[in-house]
Amino acid sequence: MQLVYGVLRNRQTLNRILAMLSRTPLDKLDPFVHQTLAVGLYQLFFLTRIPPSAAVNEAVVACKQARLPQRLHGFVNGVLRQAVRQKESLLTKVEADAENSPLLNHPGWMVAKWQKEFGLKETERICRANNSEPLLILRVNSSRITRKELCLLFQQAGIACQTGHYSEEALVLPEFRGPVTSLPGYSDGFFQIQDEAAQLATRLLGPFRQDGCYLDACAGLGGKTSHLLQFGTRFNLQIHAFEPDQYRLRKLRENIARLFTGYGAVIHAGRFQQFDAENFPTVDGILVDAPCSGTGVTGRHPDIRWNRIPEDFPRYRKQQMDLLNHSTAFLPPRGILVYATCSIEPEENRLVVSDFLATHRDFALTDCATLLPEQAHCFIENGFFAPRPSTKIDGFFAARMRRT
Repeated sequence: MQLVYGVLRNRQTLNRILAMLSRTPLDKLDPFVHQTLAVGLYQLFFLTRIPPSAAVNEAVVACKQARLPQRLHGFVNGVLRQAVRQKESLLTKVEADAENSPLLNHPGWMVAKWQKEFGLKETERICRANNSEPLLILRVNSSRITRKELCLLFQQAGIACQTGHYSEEALVLPEFRGPVTSLPGYSDGFFQIQDEAAQLATRLLGPFRQDGCYLDACAGLGGKTSHLLQFGTRFNLQIHAFEPDQYRLRKLRENIARLFTGYGAVIHAGRFQQFDAENFPTVDGILVDAPCSGTGVTGRHPDIRWNRIPEDFPRYRKQQMDLLNHSTAFLPPRGILVYATCSIEPEENRLVVSDFLATHRDFALTDCATLLPEQAHCFIENGFFAPRPSTKIDGFFAARMRRT
């Protein structure tokens, strides 16, 4: 995972180094050879615990196992050994080139789009944040353990932990490397992996009504559904969750079963739009965490930046509008509708909300700040909750609307 994500986070830098070493133009290289060299160069230039000889040898072995021609084995070996010998001069050259043409390791169209929206300095800051390894952040299951108790449990196991920056239920494990399932308290349901932005978004459905009913229209793996269930243990809430994908549906059920005993969500297998509001009790709030481009979490999922194209946005926007329009059938007067994405694109965020409100005059925007801790108020823009990617929090967007 470190190798794959590392190559994706440093793709343009690695290609620039490779272009200095290879006489063959990059677009003429065999794809397997190109990626093998990228992995080898990443180990040589960005990692510290892998001996150069091992990095070179494994790259050559990979070519042999792929049954590439013998000449390509020699080519890979020669390029990487040359990189070892010239490492310092190559780094100096890359740094000098970057002064004229910054290496942001994001697609050019995406950088240009963000510069237009956020400005040059903010775009560079976002890209640098995306290129760093993200923190592992947990949401404490407060229905089973307190944050202080869980932190003590980690410290007793020799695992460094600290409280989150914005969410009152967040714990950060800055040094942990390994399977999450090996952490103390995982099997006991003491925590769920969840970024602080997503933790804060669930709060926007509040203040929760005692014995109320709330829907999670796009449950996914269940991060926000399980957070709603935490509130449910305090307010005796009925939670409904919708998920069409079979893999995510299975993970959703597993997560809820791990986190809660004798209490859970009513899970509906299928797209939210397939369900009729007449078959549900009176609903107090709906969370629409809509499918989106995911550009706010490309630091956590670096493949996203290379797989997106500008033509994706209209397709996502149609899905987002369909979900919001369908939600209106479920909500009575005073009902709360929270729209959220892990995107930082205006086409998927404020413009979607603007279009929705223009065609649904019986809904009004409310200020997200009233439901969030004071330390998170720095992310409020025109009433929206809209953090941009940083080393402390993912990029996110949420709007809270009430039926008038």
